Amino acid sequence: MMQEQPSCFSAFAEPPTTYCTALRQLLDEHPLLREQMEAFQRTSLDVKKDIEEGRDGKTNMVRLHEQLQSFVTDIDPHSEREEGVLFPMMANYIGREGGPIAVMEYEHDQAKRHLALFFEEVEQKSIAELPKEAILKLANYANVVYTTLTDHFAKEEQILFPMAEKMLTDEEKESLQQKIAEIV
Repeated sequence: MMQEQPSCFSAFAEPPTTYCTALRQLLDEHPLLREQMEAFQRTSLDVKKDIEEGRDGKTNMVRLHEQLQSFVTDIDPHSEREEGVLFPMMANYIGREGGPIAVMEYEHDQAKRHLALFFEEVEQKSIAELPKEAILKLANYANVVYTTLTDHFAKEEQILFPMAEKMLTDEEKESLQQKIAEIV
């Protein structure tokens, strides 16, 4: 009988029971970000409903704009902690091209791109001047951010952070903590 060969990530199949301080901080930042994402997702759906029911959607679009501005204020430092510190440390072990780090960076880029598109279009014209088609397009950008980051957080929590906890040395975890503490 042939035994099944373990995959290169099988050592990370069981999540750790505890996390180092730095990874715990990154994990603990997710609930607030998720709350903000749920709020702007509800508002983007309200915008679409407004349009479908014959309203202009502009009141909800103003609220969506405010929610996304607040979200960016909180997500940017979180992303920098990951992209600028955690991902490079992990890339030393698993590489950056292909695999989990490439996926994480791609998803960060997708979310940032759609946020940038949202803000660029809102800044080109005031919300009051936007036609319904543009308002629907803006609501869709928010939906893409929500979907991308919802899946992204799940991957971090189920794969990336457990992998980091198991692969990084105690010295690297201490360095990770010191470096992410510098990002405000």
